[in-house]
Amino acid sequence: MRPRPLFAWLLPVLLLLAAGGWVIARESPRVETIAAAELPPEALATLRLIRQGGPYPHAKDGTVFGNRERILPARPRGYYTEYTVRTPGARDRGARRIVAGGRPKIVEYYYTDDHYASFKRIQPEIGHSP
Repeated sequence: MRPRPLFAWLLPVLLLLAAGGWVIARESPRVETIAAAELPPEALATLRLIRQGGPYPHAKDGTVFGNRERILPARPRGYYTEYTVRTPGARDRGARRIVAGGRPKIVEYYYTDDHYASFKRIQPEIGHSP
């Protein structure tokens, strides 16, 4: 009987870990940063809503962001939540979002204007915790 190649043993282990909620993460691409002052006014309004705990205009605001694109740093499921940034003239939620990271306290914010194709980490404002 021939021995099984290494990958034949490794694949079931990886599948088992993934089924248990563990993620084998590849390294995320570098995420640029953006100063809060550079954000559109609608994004600043969304940041204010997040910091005050709502109320949010969309039912999906505050729900778990799964990071399926794997652009943001790998974190356990539930770490990231997403919030809509209003897009003037859009009939739906548009493509702009803020993704907040941290549970129970938010420690980081990311902005996307292309529906998760890219992100920019929002730099903390001086004298303001994330």
